[in-house]
Amino acid sequence: MNGNFLKKIRKQLDVSALFADIWANKKLSAILAVALVVLLYVFFNNQGVIQRIRLEREKKELLHKIQVLEKEQKQLQEQSKALEGDKKAIEKVAREKYGMVREGEKVYRVAPKK
Repeated sequence: MNGNFLKKIRKQLDVSALFADIWANKKLSAILAVALVVLLYVFFNNQGVIQRIRLEREKKELLHKIQVLEKEQKQLQEQSKALEGDKKAIEKVAREKYGMVREGEKVYRVAPKK
């Protein structure tokens, strides 16, 4: 035997015939229309799935910003405590951040190459 009898014959899916069958069956058409409306409502209303995903992403971004700002606040509080009574730390910040100098000191600035 040549084995041809084992091969399955696959029918091509005819989409237009499928839609014609569904359109002809009024009950199935009504059920599909209602299901489509319900799915659209579930996905696109104010409390829908897409809104929920957007809000979850926004929440994650805001939590990350909060963490970054808390780290910055902690650093600033540590710097503030260090500056409260330490005159050398105050002088260092005044010189580095504000470019202040003592009386009688000469400032040499190096011009960048053009």
